[in-house]
Formats: sequence, C-alpha cells, structure tokens
Amino acid sequence: MIRTLTILLAFFLLSCAPLSETIQHAILPPEEEIRLGKSYIPSAIAENEGLYPDEEVQSYVRELGMKLASLAPRKLPYRFFVVNSSIQNAFALPGGPVFITRGLLLMLENESELVAVLGHELGHTNKRHHARYLEKVLGLSLLLRVTTALIGDGSLSSQLLVQAANIGASLLALKFSRDQEREADAFGVEIVSRAGYDPEGFIGVFEKFKEIQKERPPAWLSTHPLPEERIRNVSREVKKLKRPGMKVDSERFRRVKRKLLETKRSFELYEEGKDLYSRGEKSLALEKFRESLRLFERNQMAHVYIAVILSEMGRNEEALRHATRAVEIDPDLLWGRFVRGAVLFNMGKFEGSIEELEEARRLVPTFPDTYYYMGRSYEALGRYREALISYENAIRLAKGDEVWLQDARRRYEALRRI
Repeated sequence: MIRTLTILLAFFLLSCAPLSETIQHAILPPEEEIRLGKSYIPSAIAENEGLYPDEEVQSYVRELGMKLASLAPRKLPYRFFVVNSSIQNAFALPGGPVFITRGLLLMLENESELVAVLGHELGHTNKRHHARYLEKVLGLSLLLRVTTALIGDGSLSSQLLVQAANIGASLLALKFSRDQEREADAFGVEIVSRAGYDPEGFIGVFEKFKEIQKERPPAWLSTHPLPEERIRNVSREVKKLKRPGMKVDSERFRRVKRKLLETKRSFELYEEGKDLYSRGEKSLALEKFRESLRLFERNQMAHVYIAVILSEMGRNEEALRHATRAVEIDPDLLWGRFVRGAVLFNMGKFEGSIEELEEARRLVPTFPDTYYYMGRSYEALGRYREALISYENAIRLAKGDEVWLQDARRRYEALRRI
C-alpha cells in the first residue's frame, strides 16, 4: 500500500542524523558550489509541494530575478522558482538557485517588495553564507564526493546517501546569524537601488512579517531573524539610497498577483483535504481534492493525493491516471514520480514501476520510500542483488517510524541468505 503523503511530506528531509563536525576547513570551489546547489533543486521543490504550475508567473519572477542577478558581483548560473507552498517563505541554495513561495507572493503588495525579497536572497548567495556553513562543518573531501555523486548518476553508497540527506536537510533549514542577515540586507538594498527600484520595499516586507508574527511565526522569520536593530539598519540604508522616480510597482506584478488570487481557493481546498486525510477521513478528503481540481485542474499535488487515496481503495487504474497527470504538469516533482511508481507496483507492473522510481531516485536520491518500492519490484522480478541494495538504502535512510521498515528489514535479511 502507498505510504500516506502526509507522512511523506513531514518526513522527507528530516530523516537523517545531525551533521558531524570536523576540524578541516577548506574553500569550496565555485564550480562545486554550483553543482551542489543544482543537485538539491528537486529536493527544495518537493519540500515545497512542487512548482507553481503557471509559466507566466514563473517567467515573471525569473526575469525579475535575473535583472537583479545581472548586477551581482558573483557571476553564477542564477535560477528563480515560484514554489507552491502556502507558507510565507523565500530561500536560496548555494551557487545560484532562489525560491519564493506562492504564500509569500500573495502577501506582497507591489513589485518593489518582491525585488526586496529576491535581492536579500541574492545577498546570501553572493556572500557565500551557505557555502561557508558547509565548509565549516564538513570536510571538503566528503563534500566533493557527495556533490559529484549527486550531480552524476545518483549511485551513492548507503553511507554517502545519509550524508547527502544531512546536507540537504541542513541547507533547507539553515538559520542565519545577525551578521549574515545584516550583510544580505545591505547587499539587497544596494542591488535593488542600482536596478532602479524603490528600496522602501524592504521596509514594507519587514512590516508585513512583523504583523504576521503577532498571530504566528512565519517560516521566513525562523531562518531570517528580524530584531528591531536590523530594521533600523535597513531604514538608514534606504534613506541614503532612495531617490525620486524609483520604480515601485508594475502592471505585470498586478496581473501575476491576480492569477495567484484566482487559484487561492483551489489550494485552500487542497490544504483542507490534506488535513482530512491526515485524520483518516479519506472519502471527505477525496471530495476536497476533487473540488480543488474543479477550480484549478493544474493543482498537481491534489492529483497526487487523489492517486494515493484511490490506490488505497484498490482503484489503481484511476489512481494511475491522476499520478500520470501530476507528472505531466510537473515532470520534476518527486511526489508525482514516486506515487506513479508505487501505483504501478500495486498493479503488478514491476518493470514500469522501476522505470518511474528510477526517475524519482534521480530527482531526490535521499528519499527512502523510493528504495523500498524499488526493492519490492526488483524482488518480484527475481533481481535479488538489486533488491538487496535497494532495501539496504531504504533501511539506512529510514527515520525509524516508516510503515514498511520492518518488512524491508525482513526481506533484506532473507535475501542476504540466498
């Protein structure tokens, strides 16, 4: 049976031990920093429920980000993504990738606030905050072995898989120091101003986060602390660089914002469905997900959850159609690939299951459930050596509370005796 997506999403990047400290400290070469960031893009997308499925929205943020990035001193292969999470957050990976959530975009009121967010994240990248952290806690040799394997064919040993999971979890939850935030702010204010945007957008963003904080701590503040001193420092810089006629907003921003508002209810219904599913109310959850799709058919994670529920009900042909549609909408989304592979396994289509699960493994080599289902499919085909390796990887990466873990251990021990 397919493991519940609620558990999958909660577990995904938390299934690893803490990073080990090391006294070695060396500079990560820029090309390796780029490779590292690129290898974790699918993980970041999966953790944030896929890409927002609208090319106009994606291209708008991408073009805006590249306009800022063209002024940055570090010449990197910058990439910008809008991810589907309703959580208000933005973050970067080493070497160029920058992400902003649908939830944060909905919160922003004008283009100057959006460029402020993007400029700040570019500041972390240009000041090498992620890379400096990894250089401090990992030996360069290990880091290079992991990144080389991740960007290659994904054929990591079990030990390197665990280390890769450690790195990914740390990067996506990295908490910056006050000094690092000060550096990123100063960089952002300067680059936004040089691009002709009103840096007052920074103040607008800070005020919004402060207001939200009264009700609940936003995700962005958990990794980007916002003490009063930081606000005062940015305000001083804004006053120095603010000039008459700087750009505040655009019709394109307003059009993109309208698009996001039009699909908001679909994603709200999706969130309601997730909550119902987590409480075991699958039929009601299924209704919510279907209603979500009626409002916005390209809601790929609603398709994923419907596939899971239908497969659990034994309706695998229908489940496969929804899993396939999720893959069509978002080919690089782990959840669509994984669920499609698991449904094919449930249907006894083991070769097809392996093919799809290999795609899931290529995207995110550190997700243990993929290896369990690969092991089951290999075992069913009599390919015992591949099954043994798959089970070993699943067991090494497991957190400990997986529903399949005991079965994986039993099958692993049985295959070792063959």
